[in-house]
Amino acid sequence: MATIDFGGVKEDIITRREFTLAKARKTLKNEVIAVIGYGVQGPAQSLNLKDNGFNVIIGQSKKFKKDWNRAVKDGWVPGKTLFDIEEACEKGTIIQLLVSDAAQRMIWPTVKKYLTPGKTLYFSHGFSIVYKEQTKVIPSKDIDVIMVAPKGSGTSVRRNFLSGAGINSSFAVFQDATGSAWERCVALGIGVGSGYLFPTTFEKEVCSDLTGERGVLMGALAGIMEAQYDVLRKNGHSPSEAFNETVEELTQSLIRLVDENGMDWMYANCSFTAQRGALDWKPKFKKAVLPVFADLYKSVKNGKETKRVLATGKKENYKQLLDAELAVMGNSEMWQAGKAVRSLRPKEKAKEITKATKGIAGRKSN
Repeated sequence: MATIDFGGVKEDIITRREFTLAKARKTLKNEVIAVIGYGVQGPAQSLNLKDNGFNVIIGQSKKFKKDWNRAVKDGWVPGKTLFDIEEACEKGTIIQLLVSDAAQRMIWPTVKKYLTPGKTLYFSHGFSIVYKEQTKVIPSKDIDVIMVAPKGSGTSVRRNFLSGAGINSSFAVFQDATGSAWERCVALGIGVGSGYLFPTTFEKEVCSDLTGERGVLMGALAGIMEAQYDVLRKNGHSPSEAFNETVEELTQSLIRLVDENGMDWMYANCSFTAQRGALDWKPKFKKAVLPVFADLYKSVKNGKETKRVLATGKKENYKQLLDAELAVMGNSEMWQAGKAVRSLRPKEKAKEITKATKGIAGRKSN
């Protein structure tokens, strides 16, 4: 491990220098990695593992034709590297359970039958294990239970792998029955293309992940954008101006500066007028949203959020209901304006994006 100072707090992390790809291959040379689910994280992680030289097969229900056909299109061969869920679980020595959290609860009785002593059960989210009272996912004591959780969408996991950058992941060992769980866990983390790996626990991962998704990463971001856009439009600004000042400048310029060297560096590379205003209003926004985040974390911690996920996810028409909610967002004036703005970007840039995302499927798990 390498010890890194994170703003005065030292943490031990693992990079590809400490745990090389060659070492990962050696660790898993006798393993058959069965990736269960080809809709979200499954495509990215399985393709990265395959490209890195690991023995990978896919388990996917034919009932979900879109995902099955995507797997075939990505090069997985029915009967050779692509199977139904039961056959893949039987063949796999490491079972990567990458279906949605709600689906994990539903297929668990099937998966559990094939978790014979010495096998490894892999998650990319702590949800099912931490909230076992709700999910009923309770592994036997004679298998390893591990987690590698990439900090990004399936699209980003694959895109960053193809660019050579990798994406950071947390990892944890919940149960070590064989004495080799830690090595297998880290090897898989390297195999799926992690930039670096940082240790966590299943409980900490699920609490931080659910808070992040509902907060800054998705829920809060979308809500704040909509609020600013609405205020600008109500005050007479055009859709193009409102969208550019709310979304386009953030995603195409400022967030990239934050990525390069941090928020202070982004501030330093903006005008004094922008700096002064941002510094004055930042504490007001923090004061306004801090109680919301406190409520959000409490709702995650006490299981209220997972209860809602499982309750809605078990409905037969959940996909149609979800698509309808997403359609409301996509068809809103703000995101229709965004569609028009993106169409005006240079064609050369669009070609680069298309090339970079070739072979990528899925969004963030769970």
